[in-house]
Amino acid sequence: MDVTLKESERIDDLLTHDLKIIQSSEVFSFSLDAVLLARFCSVPLRGRIADLCSGNGVIPLLMTTRTKAAKIVGLEIQERLADMARRNVQMNGLQEQIRIVCGDLKETHGELPAGGFDLVTVNPPYLPVPSGDQNVNEHVAAARHEVLCTLEDVVKACSRLVKSGGRVAMVHRPSRLADILAMLRQYRLEPKRVRFVHPRADAEANIVLVEALRDGKPEIRLLPPLIVYKSGTQYTEELMKVYYGQEAQLNDFR
Repeated sequence: MDVTLKESERIDDLLTHDLKIIQSSEVFSFSLDAVLLARFCSVPLRGRIADLCSGNGVIPLLMTTRTKAAKIVGLEIQERLADMARRNVQMNGLQEQIRIVCGDLKETHGELPAGGFDLVTVNPPYLPVPSGDQNVNEHVAAARHEVLCTLEDVVKACSRLVKSGGRVAMVHRPSRLADILAMLRQYRLEPKRVRFVHPRADAEANIVLVEALRDGKPEIRLLPPLIVYKSGTQYTEELMKVYYGQEAQLNDFR
């Protein structure tokens, strides 16, 4: 479906299931983190999914390749990105499955009822406000730094939205893992699956994927590491399969 592009916008190929996505050099574009989260989380075949800090809607788009029946709501606080996400949904003909809401995750929204979701996903800002050099671009700064929401704000919202027995999946930085696990437990989200992502086999992890169960019993699984590159800029076989859509999800090693 044709959509109107705004200044600086372009259409990129998501490299899976013929999906396309509008992006802009003036705002924070999606990264590998978002792709991995969409492939890592336990997607229900039916029911309802909420994606927080949804950006231009990349995670809801990718999750439609794993479920055709579940309804997905994406929540994004920045109007420019929410508008881009709505047009991405329209362009891919997914209006019946995905709805984009512009709003603050710290507030209550009628489209996102408490305890109304089987799965909540989130790719939140990674850095506390005092950490590092904040980007002068307000869109990039909000995506990278906890300017508009803190880690606790994110976890609290996830706990409020997910039903008992539902799951919450997050991608973040390994340096924040202790804070993440403690915060999840504080809000009755029991960590169940953790997977570290390493750029190369001999490099330390730079991404962590975490999934928790609402009101779950204590038990956590540390999955084998995911290696991104096997040599130079050549992706490993597992990364290639999930990035280019040959497999809908990461290997869970069950």
